Order: sequence, then structure tokens, then C-alpha cells
Amino acid sequence: MQATDSNSQPSPSLRALAFGAIGVVFGDLGTSPLYTLQEVFSSDYGLGVSRATIFGVLSLVFWALVIVVCLKYVIFVMRADNKGEGGIMALMALAQRSVRGKPKLRWLVALVAIFGAALFYGDGVITPAISVLSAVEGVKVAAPALTPWVVPISVVILLGLFLLQKFGTARVGGLFAPVMCVWFVVIALLGLRMILQAPEILQALNPLHAVHFFRSHGIASFVALGGVVLALTGTEALYADMGHFGKQPIRVAWLGFVFPALLLNYFGQGALLLRNSAASANPFYLLVPHALLVPMIVLAAAATVIASQAVISGAYSMTREAMQLGFSPRMRVVHTSNRMAGQIFVPWINGMLLVLVLAAVIGFRSSANLGAAYGIAVTGTMVATTLLALLVALRLWHWHWLAVVALGIPLLIIDCAFFGANLLKVEHGGWFPLALGLLVFTVMTTWRRGRELVLRELKHGGLALQPFIASIAEHPPVSVPGTAVFMTANLQAVPHALLHSLKHFKVLHERNVLLSVETLETPFAEAAERIEAHELGHSFHALLLRFGFAETPDVPAALADCAKQGLAFDTMDTTFVLSRENVVATRRPGMAPWRDKLFAFMARNALPATAFFHIPGNRLVELGTQVEI
Repeated sequence: MQATDSNSQPSPSLRALAFGAIGVVFGDLGTSPLYTLQEVFSSDYGLGVSRATIFGVLSLVFWALVIVVCLKYVIFVMRADNKGEGGIMALMALAQRSVRGKPKLRWLVALVAIFGAALFYGDGVITPAISVLSAVEGVKVAAPALTPWVVPISVVILLGLFLLQKFGTARVGGLFAPVMCVWFVVIALLGLRMILQAPEILQALNPLHAVHFFRSHGIASFVALGGVVLALTGTEALYADMGHFGKQPIRVAWLGFVFPALLLNYFGQGALLLRNSAASANPFYLLVPHALLVPMIVLAAAATVIASQAVISGAYSMTREAMQLGFSPRMRVVHTSNRMAGQIFVPWINGMLLVLVLAAVIGFRSSANLGAAYGIAVTGTMVATTLLALLVALRLWHWHWLAVVALGIPLLIIDCAFFGANLLKVEHGGWFPLALGLLVFTVMTTWRRGRELVLRELKHGGLALQPFIASIAEHPPVSVPGTAVFMTANLQAVPHALLHSLKHFKVLHERNVLLSVETLETPFAEAAERIEAHELGHSFHALLLRFGFAETPDVPAALADCAKQGLAFDTMDTTFVLSRENVVATRRPGMAPWRDKLFAFMARNALPATAFFHIPGNRLVELGTQVEI
């Protein structure tokens, strides 16, 4: 994807992926000019619209984009690709690999990552709601009589967006990219037109204006960071969607096209405010010539629909990674591209996001109300990403600790300042993403802990494997033709399914394979590590299949490759025998009773392991086993 031709021009594949990335990845960042300066100069912050304030705010926006997006994410964080995959769960796997052998530190890393991931889901709910509302509210400027229709129109648009998701990010990106390219060209031209009328606005590039802003406004300048951070919403999607398009296409699209367009529009709005301070009521739409206002509202509505795509795609990727790493119940994952493994669709997540987004739109009813809720989710995830990336730099990349400190302190100061400023919004709507984040955090930690307790019970209740095989050799039961595959989490113990099968049927197959599936901390397993087979004697074999956290664990497909290891399988002569665990909540030590019940509920409603591992139903025997936790 990163190849270039002899003239150092991007190859067609790179251009195509960068074009698709414009449609999917940059929608949220690209539509931030709709509401950022309007929010900062609103009466809530009490800054006033003076020349010095305009220069100071614009300087903050510019340097926030440079430091947070360009330096932190595009250059630093996107280096932490886990074999092409991005997002905080992929980063967690890298960070945990860097502290292998230190269980407490690994669990701390997991908690930080889960905190960031949980807030990212909150961002996935608020971004579509505020983006679409902010665009549709443009009708208030063109036709005030249509104001009561803002919420119904937004609901219809969002329904259409989520219905499109099943077609995949490749097709969605191909549909959205032309619209976003037009959007960025138009907002750049609108901004350039106004900059030419007031070129002195370019003085805001000087960071001293930001410093003076803080000196002159005191605590109000810190509070205003809660509005400035709106210019950064969608930044985490650059990293989360890396598996969909690749690192290089996203970098090319940002630096070569999106970033310049955003700067021109922000500075154009600033130039407008210099000439007319009353334009602070809606500087984006007042930048548009009146004759073009209606077409611009339509284009903005389309662009804000697309803005939601980045976080939605990121939520799919994160969910798949969380499932494979053991932090989420199993769900159906649909692959939507034969060319890019990262392009997926998760129906359950799509439906849940739709319900929550519609609830946010109907409950808050305006982008101004949602503006108070926006930012906490974004900045919280940013803090978690920075911490994990610094740990990876120190432990996995072996950077000198002085270099890590020199980079980490400024980044954490900026992230924590933005996060702290947004915490002041809790009572005005900030509770919403925090509540969503707390819910997701509870679900993910409960599932992880619950699976640990189930595996502990299964291991403690199992018989040692080698003595069992020896006793079978001394007193062999009736043997029947074919191969039986017993799936188990512990290759050192007799699977419960095997014990139940022997107890009830009094027979064994002529070949018995104990199969365990392991998820690696890398997105894709290498061919050499995929299969590990051992002969245990007396018709018993142990087989370990390894999959990366970004792969689909297709067990039958992997078994077809086992012939190279001397363990060939005939699908029509193979029977899969599994235990279906019925989890029962008890008062045993481990988790609080309510968490036991929550885990039992999730276990009952999770996608069955047979479907998750693509076990064919006509070759399957399931035996129930009760597990108390």
C-alpha cells in the first residue's frame, strides 16, 4: 500500500485508499468547523469577541491540531500499529506484550485500555447525534419556520446512515469520499475568500497569542479549552480505523488535503469575526454567501452524516478486538471486503449504537445541549492512548526513558488539561458519555473476570490427562470409526465433553483430538505458529490453534491445514464434541452477586462458541455442563 512509482507519485492503490479514508476516517474532524468556534464564543464561556480573543482562540485551535493530531497521532501513536491494526485495544495488546511476566502491571494496562475503549463507545454515540443535529440546524438560518422539524429530520437521516452500514466501509467509503472531497474544497474556498479580505488573521499562527490568551483570561481560558477540544473530535478515529485503510493512506489524506482545508476554514471564520463580531452566533454559516446558503446546508447535512462513519467503523474494529482478547461477549462479525481484512460489520453493535444515538438526539434535542456532553469521551480516550503509547515506546521500542519523559510530559499536560476542562461540563450533560462509559467498562470487566472464573472452575474440576489416557489404554472401551474433536481450554486436563461422552455412550472414536484455541496479542498469526500438534499416544492427540485478535477463528479452515503437521482431517468423518456451559451465579468468592448474574445473562445471550468458531452444525454434538461461579 505504500509503494510509489518512479516519479515518486503515490501508487493507484495508495491513492484509492487515501480517497476512501477521506470518506470514512476524517468525517468527524472535517465537520468540526461547523460548531467549534460557535461553541467557544458562546455566552457560556463569557470570553467576548475581541481582536485579542479571536487571535488567542484561533492560535489554540491551530496548535492543538498541530500537536495533538499531527505530532501525537499521525507521527507518534500511529507508529504503534499492531501488524497493521490500530485502536486502543490493539494498543493494549502491544502494551501488555511489553510487560509480559508482570501480571499486576498487565491488569493495570488492561484497565487503562478498557477505560479508554469504554469512553470511545460514548464518543460513537454522541458524534453522530451532534454532527447531524448541527448540520440540520442550519435550516434555522435559511427557514426559521422549519425549526420544529430539526429533530425529526435528524432521526430520519441517522436511520438511513445506520442502515447503510451492512454494505461495509469499502462501499460506504466509495460513496462518501466524493462528498467529503467536495466538502473540504468548499470549506477551504470559503475560508480563503474571507482570509483574503482580512489577511491579518494569519498572525494567529504565532503561539504567543495563545499564551497571551491564557494570561489575560485566567480561569475562563481553562474553561474555554472545553470548547477548543471540539476541533479535535474524531482524532482517535485516525488510529482506530487504521486497519480499514492502512497507516500511509491516512497520513497522506490528512497532511495533503484535510488539514490544509480545515485551517483555511477556521482562519476564514476568524477573519469574519474580526470584521463582524456579531457573526459569533454562527460563524460557519455566516461565512457562506446568502445565495449559496441552502446548497451549503444540504452539503453540511451530507458531510455530518459521513462524520459519524469514522467512529462507527472504529467501534466495529474495537468490538472485534475486544471479543478476541476476552473483554466482550461473542457477537456475529460480518466481513464486508475480500481485500481488506479490517473492513467488518458487527450487527449487534450497529443496532445498539442506533438506539443510543436516537435517544441522544431525542433527549438533548439540539447541538448546543449536546455540546456540553461532547469532549469528555474524546479527551478521556486521548489520555488512555497517550499512557499506553508511552509504555510501548519505553518497553517495546526501547526508547531511552529521558526521551519518553520529554515527549510524555507535554502530551499528558495537554491531554489532561482538555480532559479537566471537560469535566466541568458533567452536570450540564457531561454525565451522559460518562454513564455510557461506566456501563461499557462494567460489561467488559465483568465479562473478562467471569471468563476467568469459569475457566478456573473447569480446570479445577478436570481430571489429569495423562493418567486418564493410561487408564484407557489398560481398559479400552469400544472403539468406533472416525475422528472426534473435543474442544477444551486446558490441554492438560480431560475435557468435560469427553468425560460425558464416555460416560453416556461407553465408546471412543478410533482417533480423539483435544483442541484448544488461543488468541495472540498480535492481529494475525504467522503460518509457523498457527498450528501446534502433539501425539499423546493410544489414539489421543493434542492440537493448539492460534489466531490473531483481528482474525476470524475459523476452526474447520485451520484443521484443513493440519495435514502438513501429520494430522489430516476428513470433514465427513470428523465429529466435533463440545460442552455448552450453563453458568449459574452463586455466592462463591470471585465477583459481587449482581456481577455474577450479569455475566450469566451475557453468557446465555452470547453467540454460541460453535458459531463463533464456524463449527458445522451437521458435524456437531453438544453436551451440557453446569458451572457455578
